[in-house]
Amino acid sequence: MTELLAGAGVLLAAGAAAGAILLPPGRPRAVAMLLALALFPILILGDQWHSRAIVDLRDSTGRMVALGVIAVGASAALAFVFRRWQILLPLAIVAALPFRVPLHAGGDTANLLIPLYLVIAAGVLATAARNWRATPAATGPAGPTAWLPRILAAVVALYAVQVLYSEDFSKGLQDVCFFFVPFSLVYGLLRDVSWDRKLLTLVLWVVAIEAVAFVVVGSVEYLSRSLFWNDQVIRSNEFHTYFRVNSVFWDPNIYGRYLALVAVLAMSALMWARERRDLALLTFLVTVLWIGLFPTFSQSSFVALLAGLAVLAALKWSLRWTLAAVAGLAVLAVLVVLLAGGSSKLSPDRINVDLSGRGNLISGGAHLFAQRPVYGYGSGSFPKAYRQHVKTREIPVSVSHTEPITIAAEQGLAGLLLYAALVVTALWTMAGGLVRHLSVARAAVLATFVALLVHTMAYAGFFEDPITWVLLAVGASLAAAEQRRLAACPDTSAA
Repeated sequence: MTELLAGAGVLLAAGAAAGAILLPPGRPRAVAMLLALALFPILILGDQWHSRAIVDLRDSTGRMVALGVIAVGASAALAFVFRRWQILLPLAIVAALPFRVPLHAGGDTANLLIPLYLVIAAGVLATAARNWRATPAATGPAGPTAWLPRILAAVVALYAVQVLYSEDFSKGLQDVCFFFVPFSLVYGLLRDVSWDRKLLTLVLWVVAIEAVAFVVVGSVEYLSRSLFWNDQVIRSNEFHTYFRVNSVFWDPNIYGRYLALVAVLAMSALMWARERRDLALLTFLVTVLWIGLFPTFSQSSFVALLAGLAVLAALKWSLRWTLAAVAGLAVLAVLVVLLAGGSSKLSPDRINVDLSGRGNLISGGAHLFAQRPVYGYGSGSFPKAYRQHVKTREIPVSVSHTEPITIAAEQGLAGLLLYAALVVTALWTMAGGLVRHLSVARAAVLATFVALLVHTMAYAGFFEDPITWVLLAVGASLAAAEQRRLAACPDTSAA
């Protein structure tokens, strides 16, 4: 596939994804979602047509046809189920979020979100069939809730445009097709869902059961001192005094992130629970999650969890006292570092070692940003640009591990400003009116989003994590529902 044709396809797919985010239910939105669904696998196949993995599949025609038949059949069957029982679609999306399937072809292995992609495909088919004759809504939400999808669509469009001049065009195209386009469909599928108490309770049950199962797997790994996959982590465990687990996740830090986010959700429910049975179940869940989180040794996950808990404490008790406690903990942490390691502990080289080389990645990303501050090196270009313009013999690099640094290097000020606008608007949408009209569900979404945001400051993966898009969709949907409720009954407060 020529880059000209591929670039046009990327722009068309991003435009369709933006339509899925912005358009109201109806035929134009159904067309946009179907177009985005069709384009992203075509673009991936075209880009990777001569790669070893695709060549291996092409040489095995029967295998390729079988995979296609299975994918189409599974999507059609799920679409029928979602069409008949609409409540199952959001539950299926939430249930599929953590699972990556390793695909082996041509001597390479790719860990892809295959279950989530199948659910997205089925959801798009079911939603398109249901909304084909729907009448678009006359009005939408107001305030920051109305701006959130617009800014999100602009983020998708800008990322696609900046693929066109990227120093790693193929990587940028893959990011658009594997993340931005399908996750835009996730946002479109979830934004109009009625998140009532029944559905929210079922979502909590789904993530709780899955998280407990993951902790069981991680505990088996920890006790047996053996991992299921990821040779890099297996080798690192051989040289460390501690043993890190990753459960069914590829990376211990991503496993830790998932447990931390579920723990914030569980604590949200626990802090406002009244029934004795709920208190007992939620206390058990939080305890299990803490047990599972410890052997990940993921510092970023612990900090993210504390950030989410701080948000809950501010909403439950006092913002002033919470800020004071956070400041005190920060001072205490600095004192511990100083007393434990002395002044040498704060040297740049020592800090870089303690951060597993992330200090160099951050300074390198800042150097790339300084070279092209306006438009950056292009979407998905960080690894290649870093090796070419910072350290040519550096070990393989994927991201800077700090989301703003990655965005600054790849997209420049244009990307940074949109990213900042999205974060501010999302926080404003999720937090708006919470002090006066407390909603446990909205508090949980806000705290979980803050925890995720903090984690991406140390481990990146903001737009590449489907949980981000789910939280944005649920947060916007709950805020819009709150606006409608207050407009109808302005003197009532949420339960």
